Amino acid sequence: MIKVSVVSTNDIWKYIIKLGFVIIILLIILKVYEYSKNHFSQTQITTNQCISYIAEEITAMGNIETSNIFELTPEHILESEFRMSKAVTSRNMDSLSSKLENTELKDNNITDTTNNQIIEDEEEINDITEVSTDIKTETIYSKYKNTYNFEINGIKIKNETNYDLTKMNLNADVNISNKNILIFHTHTCESYTPTEANSYQASGNFRTTDLNYSVARVGDELQKYLTSYGYNVIHDKTYHDYPSYSGSYGRSLKTVSNLISQNKDTDLIIDLHRDAIGDDTYAPKVKIGDEYVAQIMFVIGTNGSGLKHDNWKQNLEFAMKVQQKANEMYPGLFKPILLRNARYNQHLGKAANIIEIGATGNTLEECEASAKYLAKVLSEVT
Repeated sequence: MIKVSVVSTNDIWKYIIKLGFVIIILLIILKVYEYSKNHFSQTQITTNQCISYIAEEITAMGNIETSNIFELTPEHILESEFRMSKAVTSRNMDSLSSKLENTELKDNNITDTTNNQIIEDEEEINDITEVSTDIKTETIYSKYKNTYNFEINGIKIKNETNYDLTKMNLNADVNISNKNILIFHTHTCESYTPTEANSYQASGNFRTTDLNYSVARVGDELQKYLTSYGYNVIHDKTYHDYPSYSGSYGRSLKTVSNLISQNKDTDLIIDLHRDAIGDDTYAPKVKIGDEYVAQIMFVIGTNGSGLKHDNWKQNLEFAMKVQQKANEMYPGLFKPILLRNARYNQHLGKAANIIEIGATGNTLEECEASAKYLAKVLSEVT
């Protein structure tokens, strides 16, 4: 009798599927082998080396004396974990202690810095001399004459624009916010005739990048005295004319715009310069008491160049107000106001101006003295 086995179609398909899985697994293993061979062929690590590396890490962190990983017992592992835990905790505590110590040192440094700043501020306050208002002022002869073509209430103006000032209702009784006073320098490197006390390394014709001897130093003096009168003064000493002189006003426009955005209610904006005649023969000055003081000049811009500048008239009126008070307190300290077509970034404030203290022939000492008297005049009108 012949036995015949009947194989169903379902069994055949099950067999084929199982065989397919086996083939797929073999292909995956082959791919992994080829990948490993290609990528790790340069790093030959034996089993003993691998065991040695693992044992080294465990013994180093857990202080287990044995270096043979196969000799480790559960007790060894628990002991290692405990010691590792202690070590990590200890390192964390040391790190925290170090951070606290560093923080304390930083706090001490901040405190020391703050204390030093307070001491410096107190020294500056103590260094401020009383500015007298009842004192004789006399003009010193100069071969360069101050010219003007308009005068109102004793205020002299050299008008270089096409505006007819006689037809304008100019009022020197203008009011501005005195919350903030901004001082900056479009020509930060402008400097003066050197003296024995203030000699500097020149970087051009009456120019220096050393802020201790440029017009920025005069700005420091003005800031110091204005601060002593209770004003909040921002003095920016950014270089706008170095390394390139060309484009100075474009760069200072960005600086001032940024400062104004951070310091709201800033009407009084002073672009502090010195007069630009390039030799040491021009040194306009007055004598106030026994002190020689460089003369000061407002330069006020308009929209005469075609650039939008709607508040130029108010800027002019503020300069007139200051000059009128200065004529009462220190006659001759100010030269005639110079009114020009250029805008000079003065569209940014209601009392924006250029103030030129001294000229190339004046000394830094004379110009610092001017800043002192200018601050006193400003304190009387703002």
